[in-house]
Amino acid sequence: MAESVNRRVVLASRPKGEPLQENFRLESSPIPAPGEDQVLLKTVWLSLDPYMRGRMSDGPSYAAPVQIGEVMGARTVSEVVESKSDTLKPGDVVLCDAGWQEYYATDVKKVQKLDPSAAPVSTALGVLGMPGLTAYTGLLNIGQPKAGETVVVAAAAGAVGAIVGQVAKIWGCRAVGIAGGAEKCAYVVNDLGFDACLDHKSENLTPDLKAACPKGIDVYFENVGGKVFEAVLPLLNPFARIPVCGLISAYNATALPAGPDQTPILMRSVLTKRLTFRGFIVSDYASQYPDFLREVSGWIREGKLKYREDVVDGIENAVSAFQGLLKGKNFGKMLVRVS
Repeated sequence: MAESVNRRVVLASRPKGEPLQENFRLESSPIPAPGEDQVLLKTVWLSLDPYMRGRMSDGPSYAAPVQIGEVMGARTVSEVVESKSDTLKPGDVVLCDAGWQEYYATDVKKVQKLDPSAAPVSTALGVLGMPGLTAYTGLLNIGQPKAGETVVVAAAAGAVGAIVGQVAKIWGCRAVGIAGGAEKCAYVVNDLGFDACLDHKSENLTPDLKAACPKGIDVYFENVGGKVFEAVLPLLNPFARIPVCGLISAYNATALPAGPDQTPILMRSVLTKRLTFRGFIVSDYASQYPDFLREVSGWIREGKLKYREDVVDGIENAVSAFQGLLKGKNFGKMLVRVS
């Protein structure tokens, strides 16, 4: 092994609002040695996802926060460089939770072996991984789309939203996306096959969305919140279903938004239109992973479902890439190519 140190990104302090470079520290440590029934892994691909912003805070949530001085948590695709187990050998490629670092030693029971001949291994972090499973299970279990209905998805060019809209089309629905900028909107329509896509940066979002949804909205897959949701709310049909997957517009907020309290309007709509809002975490539907993998893999092979990856190189660029992700600067699934 040519390298002698493990570079890793640790949480140096808790962000207040937008994460800053000073909230993290790139440090070097000895490369760990694997114990009995363990493997030493070298990170190849590191996944960056919006949920990580919540792990940087110490407020109550569905998962424990990253502690100060700890390596930032993340899923990775890694290569086995040393094995003390009969089940894996050097050169094997696995999916694991190595975090923001170059090397990681762990029990073989905590990794999932990947088949590089089945699909590009990076897809295990995107379209065939957690974001894909999130889109598939959230839409089908909570959204329950039916042929002919209108499905709207926010962050439509992102890792989750892009899949939601394409699955909606496969289900026979009208798919309308909301994304940031003309380039992303063109991609969503021309490459992914959505029926329409609106720019959330436009001053005309509300009338444009109404024009794109002449029969109203039956399913709204929420990834963003804020002004996007305000444009969607009046268009929701009776008995509409709203899977709440993310609220990225508020992840860096330090106070409630200015302006009138929208809660009475929201709750009246919930009552009079009999709306169903349900938040979910992808682990709620972990048992559906085999069905998801079979169906989505098949759709990709058949050309019915496409994906895009946004790649930056080097563990030293993970923080800036993550900052951009929270601002919507990524175009597709955000990955760091570590080695």
